[in-house]
Amino acid sequence: MKRLLHAAAAFSLVELVLALGVAAFCLITVMGTLPIAIKIQQASVQQTKANAVMSNIIDDLRADVRLPKGLQSKSQEGTAGLGLNGQWATRATPATLFFTNEGIQTPAHTAYTGTPAAPPDAVFRATITYQYPPTATTLIATITVSWPAAQSDLTKVAGSIDMFAAVNR
Repeated sequence: MKRLLHAAAAFSLVELVLALGVAAFCLITVMGTLPIAIKIQQASVQQTKANAVMSNIIDDLRADVRLPKGLQSKSQEGTAGLGLNGQWATRATPATLFFTNEGIQTPAHTAYTGTPAAPPDAVFRATITYQYPPTATTLIATITVSWPAAQSDLTKVAGSIDMFAAVNR
């Protein structure tokens, strides 16, 4: 009686090399997108923190505008506020504030030119430009939050957000 030789079911060497080549191509493509994904994620985190800073500024402006007349220059915000203290009623020049990565305000250094310079721990620069002269019932301002704080030229920053704010009494 003859024995039947059954061929063993297996992959050939050529099939294995092709499968490994396809898998390597896919892995290289996925690994190539990781740096881009990390950069986008970091930009998203910075933008979220900048939005929180912007919200804090808007809240402070609302609280300051709602003070009774005559008290805006003697703001009752104490240490809790940002120190805007009714500047909107008297200033035609923009106010510049600096914030850390955690959204905590940090005092600015004044350069020889009189313009505020970013302290070393500042990450965000907030510029509040008031409409001047203000009306008796409305504060209108444009708020720009940019990062990094050391860069004052908005064409060279890593990112920025703008908001037009109108706060009524």
